[in-house]
Amino acid sequence: MPEHVIHALPTGAIEPEYLEELRGQGARMVPHWPVTVSPPAAPVHLSRIRGVSVPPASAHLLDNMFDYGD
Repeated sequence: MPEHVIHALPTGAIEPEYLEELRGQGARMVPHWPVTVSPPAAPVHLSRIRGVSVPPASAHLLDNMFDYGD
């Protein structure tokens, strides 16, 4: 784990070592998280989408991916 993340942990916090342990901790916290249900977003016509920019490095990365490029 990067050093800058270690200092972000609360005092006395123990990092999970295994995925099963992490999933168990998450399952125990679920009752504490409120569930909000919002209506689905309405579709937007393509002509209304403006100002979307993709950095050249990201565009190049996606262009070289089999699923997205070509």
